[in-house]
Amino acid sequence: MSQAPQHDPHHEEIDPVEAIVNVIPWVIPLLGAGLMFLMAFIAVFMA
Repeated sequence: MSQAPQHDPHHEEIDPVEAIVNVIPWVIPLLGAGLMFLMAFIAVFMA
């Protein structure tokens, strides 16, 4: 006898926005540091 798949009422799908929000405090400072290093390198190279 086949049964229809039952859905777990406690199962919640992962929201992609919530997954990204947890990483933002780490990503923005790292990107800022990389950008400052790149701009400083260009300024020294062109001087």
